[in-house]
Amino acid sequence: MNSMTDKAKGLANETIGNVKQEAGKLVGSGKLEAEGVAQEAKGAVQKAIGEAKAAAQAGADKVADAIKKNH
Repeated sequence: MNSMTDKAKGLANETIGNVKQEAGKLVGSGKLEAEGVAQEAKGAVQKAIGEAKAAAQAGADKVADAIKKNH
């Protein structure tokens, strides 16, 4: 996956996780609430991976530009 896909999927998982947590609280389902916590955490990790990929790509682009400038 590319960085944008990771970030988008991460945000979606965080959002769904939050909804599950709130739904679990409303209906008194600890299981649903726990699933929401886990899904939110998964989303946070996915977003972080996407951000790391974007930063790495930006760094690689800077190096490539510097090399092109000097040749």
